[in-house]
Amino acid sequence: MTTINPAKISTNRLDLIAATLEHVLAELKSLQSLASLLRAEVADGWPPGEYDRSAQEFFRDRLKEGGHTVVGWYGWYAVRRGDTNRRSVLVGAAGYFGPPNEQGEVEIGLSVMPAWREQGFATEIVRALIENAFNDPRVNKIIAHTTPANVASCRLLEKCGFLYVGKDGPPGNILYELPRQRSQSQKA
Repeated sequence: MTTINPAKISTNRLDLIAATLEHVLAELKSLQSLASLLRAEVADGWPPGEYDRSAQEFFRDRLKEGGHTVVGWYGWYAVRRGDTNRRSVLVGAAGYFGPPNEQGEVEIGLSVMPAWREQGFATEIVRALIENAFNDPRVNKIIAHTTPANVASCRLLEKCGFLYVGKDGPPGNILYELPRQRSQSQKA
Protein backbone atom coordinates (compact mmCIF):
# COMPACT_ATOMS: atom_id res chain seq x y z
CA MET A 1 0.00 0.00 0.00
CA THR A 2 1.41 3.38 -1.00
CA THR A 3 0.51 6.45 0.97
CA ILE A 4 0.71 9.98 -0.33
CA ASN A 5 0.58 11.50 3.14
CA PRO A 6 3.66 13.59 3.83
CA ALA A 7 5.65 13.21 7.04
CA LYS A 8 5.04 16.90 7.83
CA ILE A 9 2.26 19.34 7.01
CA SER A 10 2.89 23.04 7.52
CA THR A 11 0.10 25.54 8.20
CA ASN A 12 0.28 29.24 9.05
CA ARG A 13 1.50 28.63 12.60
CA LEU A 14 1.95 24.90 12.96
CA ASP A 15 3.97 21.97 11.78
CA LEU A 16 1.98 18.75 11.93
CA ILE A 17 4.43 15.88 12.25
CA ALA A 18 3.26 12.38 11.39
CA ALA A 19 3.83 10.02 14.31
CA THR A 20 6.23 7.21 13.57
CA LEU A 21 6.75 4.17 15.75
CA GLU A 22 9.87 5.91 17.07
CA HIS A 23 7.82 8.95 18.12
CA VAL A 24 5.17 6.91 19.93
CA LEU A 25 7.75 4.74 21.71
CA ALA A 26 9.56 7.89 22.84
CA GLU A 27 6.28 9.41 24.00
CA LEU A 28 5.41 6.31 26.03
CA LYS A 29 8.89 6.41 27.58
CA SER A 30 9.05 10.06 28.70
CA LEU A 31 8.07 13.60 27.79
CA GLN A 32 11.76 14.46 27.46
CA SER A 33 12.26 11.74 24.85
CA LEU A 34 9.32 13.03 22.82
CA ALA A 35 10.48 16.65 23.17
CA SER A 36 13.91 15.71 21.89
CA LEU A 37 12.52 13.95 18.81
CA LEU A 38 10.10 16.76 18.02
CA ARG A 39 12.61 19.51 18.88
CA ALA A 40 9.83 21.20 20.81
CA GLU A 41 8.78 21.88 24.38
CA VAL A 42 6.30 19.37 25.77
CA ALA A 43 4.41 20.80 28.72
CA ASP A 44 3.62 18.96 31.91
CA GLY A 45 0.14 17.55 31.65
CA TRP A 46 0.80 15.97 28.25
CA PRO A 47 -1.09 14.14 26.74
CA PRO A 48 -4.27 16.24 26.36
CA GLY A 49 -7.87 15.12 26.57
CA GLU A 50 -8.79 11.82 24.99
CA TYR A 51 -5.32 11.35 23.57
CA ASP A 52 -4.38 9.24 26.57
CA ARG A 53 -2.07 6.28 27.11
CA SER A 54 -4.55 3.83 25.58
CA ALA A 55 -4.70 5.97 22.42
CA GLN A 56 -0.90 6.09 22.31
CA GLU A 57 -0.74 2.31 22.68
CA PHE A 58 -3.36 1.90 19.93
CA PHE A 59 -1.20 4.01 17.58
CA ARG A 60 1.93 2.13 18.63
CA ASP A 61 0.33 -1.22 17.85
CA ARG A 62 -1.05 -0.06 14.48
CA LEU A 63 2.34 1.37 13.48
CA LYS A 64 4.05 -1.89 14.49
CA GLU A 65 1.57 -3.87 12.36
CA GLY A 66 1.57 -1.58 9.33
CA GLY A 67 5.12 -0.29 9.28
CA HIS A 68 6.14 2.80 7.37
CA THR A 69 3.26 2.47 4.87
CA VAL A 70 0.71 3.56 7.51
CA VAL A 71 2.65 6.54 8.85
CA GLY A 72 0.33 9.51 8.39
CA TRP A 73 -2.83 7.44 8.83
CA TYR A 74 -2.68 7.53 12.63
CA GLY A 75 -1.28 10.17 14.97
CA TRP A 76 0.03 13.63 14.16
CA TYR A 77 1.78 15.99 16.57
CA ALA A 78 0.79 19.66 16.25
CA VAL A 79 3.84 21.82 16.99
CA ARG A 80 3.61 25.60 17.07
CA ARG A 81 6.70 26.78 15.25
CA GLY A 82 9.19 28.80 17.21
CA ASP A 83 11.11 31.84 16.13
CA THR A 84 13.89 34.01 17.54
CA ASN A 85 11.66 35.04 20.47
CA ARG A 86 10.06 31.71 21.41
CA ARG A 87 10.68 28.01 21.27
CA SER A 88 8.60 25.51 19.33
CA VAL A 89 5.95 23.92 21.53
CA LEU A 90 3.68 20.89 21.22
CA VAL A 91 0.11 22.19 21.34
CA GLY A 92 -1.90 19.08 20.52
CA ALA A 93 -2.30 15.66 18.98
CA ALA A 94 -4.61 14.75 16.15
CA GLY A 95 -4.97 12.24 13.40
CA TYR A 96 -6.95 9.48 11.85
CA PHE A 97 -8.00 6.09 13.18
CA GLY A 98 -6.39 4.37 10.22
CA PRO A 99 -6.25 4.31 6.43
CA PRO A 100 -9.51 4.58 4.45
CA ASN A 101 -11.85 1.61 4.77
CA GLU A 102 -13.56 -0.15 1.84
CA GLN A 103 -16.16 2.64 1.67
CA GLY A 104 -13.43 5.29 1.48
CA GLU A 105 -14.05 6.63 4.99
CA VAL A 106 -11.49 7.83 7.48
CA GLU A 107 -12.21 8.98 11.02
CA ILE A 108 -10.54 12.06 12.45
CA GLY A 109 -9.94 13.11 16.05
CA LEU A 110 -7.90 15.64 18.01
CA SER A 111 -6.99 16.91 21.44
CA VAL A 112 -5.41 20.28 22.21
CA MET A 113 -3.61 21.21 25.41
CA PRO A 114 -5.77 23.50 27.60
CA ALA A 115 -3.27 26.38 27.39
CA TRP A 116 -3.62 26.43 23.59
CA ARG A 117 -7.40 26.19 23.26
CA GLU A 118 -9.58 28.99 21.87
CA GLN A 119 -6.71 30.34 19.75
CA GLY A 120 -7.67 28.78 16.42
CA PHE A 121 -5.16 25.93 16.59
CA ALA A 122 -7.84 23.21 16.52
CA THR A 123 -9.36 24.71 13.37
CA GLU A 124 -5.94 24.93 11.74
CA ILE A 125 -5.22 21.29 12.62
CA VAL A 126 -8.55 19.93 11.39
CA ARG A 127 -8.44 21.87 8.11
CA ALA A 128 -4.93 20.59 7.41
CA LEU A 129 -5.94 17.00 8.13
CA ILE A 130 -9.04 17.34 5.93
CA GLU A 131 -6.94 18.55 3.01
CA ASN A 132 -4.36 15.84 3.65
CA ALA A 133 -6.97 13.07 3.70
CA PHE A 134 -8.69 14.27 0.54
CA ASN A 135 -5.33 14.36 -1.25
CA ASP A 136 -5.68 10.56 -1.28
CA PRO A 137 -8.14 9.60 -4.03
CA ARG A 138 -9.35 6.61 -1.98
CA VAL A 139 -10.92 8.94 0.62
CA ASN A 140 -14.57 9.74 -0.09
CA LYS A 141 -15.66 10.87 3.36
CA ILE A 142 -14.19 11.96 6.69
CA ILE A 143 -16.16 11.20 9.84
CA ALA A 144 -15.82 12.33 13.45
CA HIS A 145 -17.45 11.29 16.70
CA THR A 146 -18.06 13.51 19.71
CA THR A 147 -20.74 14.07 22.33
CA PRO A 148 -23.43 16.77 22.43
CA ALA A 149 -21.89 17.98 25.70
CA ASN A 150 -18.64 18.77 23.89
CA VAL A 151 -19.97 22.01 22.41
CA ALA A 152 -16.51 23.22 21.34
CA SER A 153 -15.95 20.03 19.32
CA CYS A 154 -19.37 20.29 17.67
CA ARG A 155 -18.74 23.93 16.73
CA LEU A 156 -15.28 23.10 15.40
CA LEU A 157 -16.57 20.30 13.18
CA GLU A 158 -19.38 22.47 11.82
CA LYS A 159 -16.95 25.37 11.21
CA CYS A 160 -14.77 22.98 9.19
CA GLY A 161 -17.71 21.89 7.02
CA PHE A 162 -18.81 18.69 8.75
CA LEU A 163 -22.52 17.86 8.82
CA TYR A 164 -24.28 16.51 11.87
CA VAL A 165 -25.58 13.01 11.07
CA GLY A 166 -27.06 11.88 14.40
CA LYS A 167 -26.54 9.48 17.26
CA ASP A 168 -23.94 6.80 16.61
CA GLY A 169 -21.93 4.22 18.52
CA PRO A 170 -21.94 4.07 22.31
CA PRO A 171 -24.76 5.91 24.11
CA GLY A 172 -24.16 9.66 24.02
CA ASN A 173 -21.95 9.65 20.90
CA ILE A 174 -22.92 11.63 17.84
CA LEU A 175 -21.57 11.43 14.32
CA TYR A 176 -20.45 14.15 11.94
CA GLU A 177 -19.33 13.61 8.36
CA LEU A 178 -17.66 15.54 5.58
CA PRO A 179 -18.13 14.05 2.10
CA ARG A 180 -15.45 14.85 -0.50
CA GLN A 181 -17.99 16.71 -2.67
CA ARG A 182 -18.92 19.07 0.18
CA SER A 183 -15.27 19.74 0.96
CA GLN A 184 -14.55 20.62 -2.68
CA SER A 185 -17.63 22.85 -2.99
CA GLN A 186 -16.55 24.85 0.08
CA LYS A 187 -13.22 25.65 -1.59
CA ALA A 188 -14.92 27.07 -4.70
